Amino acid sequence: MNYRRAIALVSLASCMVALYLALWKMGYMGRMSCGISGRGCEYVQGSRYSWFMGVDVALIGTIGYALIVAIALAGTTDALEDARWPTQVLMVLIYAAVLFTLRLKYAEFVILQAFCPWCAVSAVAITINAIFVTLDWRRLRAISREPSLLQESR
Repeated sequence: MNYRRAIALVSLASCMVALYLALWKMGYMGRMSCGISGRGCEYVQGSRYSWFMGVDVALIGTIGYALIVAIALAGTTDALEDARWPTQVLMVLIYAAVLFTLRLKYAEFVILQAFCPWCAVSAVAITINAIFVTLDWRRLRAISREPSLLQESR
């Protein structure tokens, strides 16, 4: 499995989690399945930190992860397998999401003093994606250096 496929797979799982949280917040799901009472998922999802500029954070996550899945899958086609632009776009999306996640985790742990396992899934997933996209960028840089290495050996 290449890095872009791994990014798509991890992001698809997180997209489903974010969609679940967004649908719950919109009232389309019943009681939230969290496993933690008190300062858990419902507490975090009901806080002001679950909104960003008037938009539900779970909805932002759903859309963001869906974009990551689409671009990562497009980048796995034969024509784009070694193209740089899919990885560059993924880097922008994923690294921005890492920064956004740091903000959310700070609010969750430090300000709210709570823990949401569903939010933790997203934090772990975006961290894994950051590693994979960095490794894919290194792979592309190594490919671009290969012709120069061949010329030097002649």
